[in-house]
Amino acid sequence: MKEIQEFVEDYFFEYHQSPSMQKVADAIGTSKSTAYYYITEMSQKGMLHYDGKNIETSRIQKSDYKMNRAPVLGSIGCGSPELTEENFEEFVALPVALFGEGDFFVLRTHGHSMIDAGIDEGDMVVVKKQNHANYGDIVVALIGNETTLKTYYPETEKRIVRLHPENANMNDIIVKECSIQGIAKYVIKNL
Repeated sequence: MKEIQEFVEDYFFEYHQSPSMQKVADAIGTSKSTAYYYITEMSQKGMLHYDGKNIETSRIQKSDYKMNRAPVLGSIGCGSPELTEENFEEFVALPVALFGEGDFFVLRTHGHSMIDAGIDEGDMVVVKKQNHANYGDIVVALIGNETTLKTYYPETEKRIVRLHPENANMNDIIVKECSIQGIAKYVIKNL
């Protein structure tokens, strides 16, 4: 029974769903009917919960396993703006418990303009998709058909936007307007 409990938890945390009765049977080397017998007996004894479809242990029930699926959309320049090219690579799972709710996408960084903000070459930036930003947010900015990752400083009295690289050796990019694609929320370090 301990083996079943461990398998159910391992399976759930790897695949984010309950294993089928056949998968349980295969894991413990028995028939599906024998696995069903054990699961129902374990449920009656309170060792797990089985509702006829899902098998859950108390550890699974306590876990916050909601996930956001965020596409990895290629790379973003941390330097001069570069031509936008949305290259879908894959989806990554972002646990809601860590990243919160929202519509996210992920970009790989290249360049050195954001190193003083802790964003280095090859890091992955988790971006919350939105079309507005606050003064001082790190944004994915679209300038014409080029994107860049910079700190956003709108200067309304001058009617300009200052996109500031977080690197003391680089100059600000001054534009009359830009389109905000999202706000950088998290950095996943390339170790």
